[in-house]
Amino acid sequence: MVDADTGELEPGPRSTEADRSVRDVRDKVRGFQNGQVRRGVVSAITRFGIFVDIGGVDGMVSAANASWLRFERFEDLVRVGQDVLVMVLDVDPVRLRVSVSLKAVQEDPLIEFARTRLGEVFTGPVTLITPPGVFVELAPGVEGLVPTGEFPDGSRPAEGQDLRVRLCDIDLENRRLTLGLA
Repeated sequence: MVDADTGELEPGPRSTEADRSVRDVRDKVRGFQNGQVRRGVVSAITRFGIFVDIGGVDGMVSAANASWLRFERFEDLVRVGQDVLVMVLDVDPVRLRVSVSLKAVQEDPLIEFARTRLGEVFTGPVTLITPPGVFVELAPGVEGLVPTGEFPDGSRPAEGQDLRVRLCDIDLENRRLTLGLA
């Protein structure tokens, strides 16, 4: 039967074990609140996310919420059975889903890096080449963009090549570092 107030299915008089199980999970999901930090255990890793058991409910960590660092596979970050801290991002008691983040409980490397002075010179590998410019890794989890216009002859370095750059601008709000050639 359908609960008139919530629109959710509720078990009827002939409630089965499965019905009770769904009700128990729904009650647990309703107990989570956005922003809560919870301890959990990695229960599964799939191609689209990491599942963390947080008190009898599996919360899902998407790629965008897994790490501040670049990674190829989720297995590069965690392993099944590993204890982790996560932050609850979204709770959907109707669909029985909880979205969580590993990244939200980690220190943002850009915040630490922003204490660096403008004009400082760094050497780092080119990580990505795009039409707007070349991305260079300055520290783990911190990359900046050298705009295409910085390369006067139109040639650009290859991915993996070290490039000497100067920090020109820090835009924390948009998480952008602008670099120039040093």
